[in-house]
Amino acid sequence: GSGLDFVSACLVIEEISRVDPSVGVLVDIHNTLIINTIRKWASPKIKHTWLPRLATDTIGAFCLSEANAGSDAFALQMKATAVDTTTATATNTGEGEGDRYILNGSKLWISNAREAGLMLVFANVRPESGYKGITAFLVDVQNLLGGTITVGPPEQKLGLRASATSPVHFDNVLVDASESIVGEVGMGYKYCMEILNEGRIGIAAQQIGIAKGCLYDNVLPYILQERKQFGQYVGTFQGMQHQYAHLATELQAAELLTYNACRMQQQQSTNTTTASSSSSFTKQASMAKYYANRVAEQVASKSIEWLGGIGFTQDLLVEKFYRDVKVGSIYEGTSNIQLQTIAKMMQKEQEEESGRLRDGGTQSS
Repeated sequence: GSGLDFVSACLVIEEISRVDPSVGVLVDIHNTLIINTIRKWASPKIKHTWLPRLATDTIGAFCLSEANAGSDAFALQMKATAVDTTTATATNTGEGEGDRYILNGSKLWISNAREAGLMLVFANVRPESGYKGITAFLVDVQNLLGGTITVGPPEQKLGLRASATSPVHFDNVLVDASESIVGEVGMGYKYCMEILNEGRIGIAAQQIGIAKGCLYDNVLPYILQERKQFGQYVGTFQGMQHQYAHLATELQAAELLTYNACRMQQQQSTNTTTASSSSSFTKQASMAKYYANRVAEQVASKSIEWLGGIGFTQDLLVEKFYRDVKVGSIYEGTSNIQLQTIAKMMQKEQEEESGRLRDGGTQSS
């Protein structure tokens, strides 16, 4: 509701995550996944209904993962059955389109589930069509037309413990198509892939915030201004200097990679993009998340060592950051998935380059 851009949103996520990454991930999911999905693909009616509320009093939850649909996200089994409103019975047309739908199935690892007033749910209206039947539904948790939503107890996690992550079960949840479906029926897989690119940049910003919270807010003040051994601050020993200088350089590189991905996202939002520029953005988003997490894990681990015994206690935030940072290699696409995506985009770019050369064009710089 502030009218700021995507770069600003990621800066907010980064700054919040310097203190509490659990709140940072809530802001990331709410803004980059939920709100941006509605802004890009929802009808004017849905935008008018939900954007003001999401900017003021309602939290959103992104419901994609299932027991057998993690990295293979489109293996999801949750079904949406079209309903004939004149008879209130399920249709048998096989087309998977109707005025209302009944949602049945379960989702796992859903952040914000216990606080959410709105859930963005991915379900298949035509299971026989595979991923081409996946559709995005908005579910008003407090005003169901029928059926029940059961949010299970929060998972007992290693880190991000202030961010509740829970299973969610949908039992005959009735939704109205005009008030619920985002974009087109059967296009949910496309929307999901596009929006997760932005979500991954948000997670990269969170990881940078964690690393800065460790290094600049906790470690350097302690080792350069407080803790002395052998008559000098421990951070002035050359062996220490080389270590934190190296990781500060790595952190700067991760930050530049992340905000370059932000810049590319904004270019895509304001300009008509080609397939080539789209694949380049996808690659950049995956690179940002992969590298930012890798650097943040190193910074958090080394920070505990640099602080010595107090780093292993709860007196400082670093041990919490050490636990919080690990999930960055798992959620919104594992590190291996990011590497696979990067390689796939590199192959695609090489094929496009070869095609240009065959057609008599010049090599791109």
